[in-house]
Amino acid sequence: MTKTKAITDAENRFGFVRIEDEQFFPEWCEELPTITETEKENLDVLRRRYIYHRADGNLLEGMVMLLLVSPLIAASGFYDPPFRIKAEESVNLLVDDGEEILRGRIDVLVLQNRLWVMVLESKKTTLSVLTAVPQALAYLMANPNSNLPVYEMVTNGDDILFIKVVQENTPKYDLSRVFAPFTSAKELYIVLQILKKFGQLVTPTNL
Repeated sequence: MTKTKAITDAENRFGFVRIEDEQFFPEWCEELPTITETEKENLDVLRRRYIYHRADGNLLEGMVMLLLVSPLIAASGFYDPPFRIKAEESVNLLVDDGEEILRGRIDVLVLQNRLWVMVLESKKTTLSVLTAVPQALAYLMANPNSNLPVYEMVTNGDDILFIKVVQENTPKYDLSRVFAPFTSAKELYIVLQILKKFGQLVTPTNL
């Protein structure tokens, strides 16, 4: 796939329109399922473990997957029926300054290709997950279920961002706010709630 370096490139190439309306993407902030105190305690351990290893320097993609993403996927129930994991090919994301390449892997998590996770690897800690949005949009356009909303979680470990795309008629998208687990354990609590919400939306009874 051709690299897409800017959000405007993705918008122009695929006809994307950003819908900055809470009614378009309420899934990340409204009617989120509750999580138990045990789940919160497990997330606290996950966060402490990630911060401990992150303190030694930047983490490679595999470590981010091992320490953060995979436990979140498990806690969300995506390793269990009716969900299936399908690994996709690695992607390269070229940032605007032309000097850094973000290497990441997209994993299709949920049946019907309706929830994807992109894990980024970067040598520059200052790079935002927003850098990956253009390429994430491009890959979401390849989703075969164009009549259904599709969701994506993008993370470099330090930051987590959610994207929603609806392809019907004019391709539309919007972004959640960026969640930063470093700042507060509550950030990770909300991330798990959002993932659980997505799980509820993409189960067979909601297709």
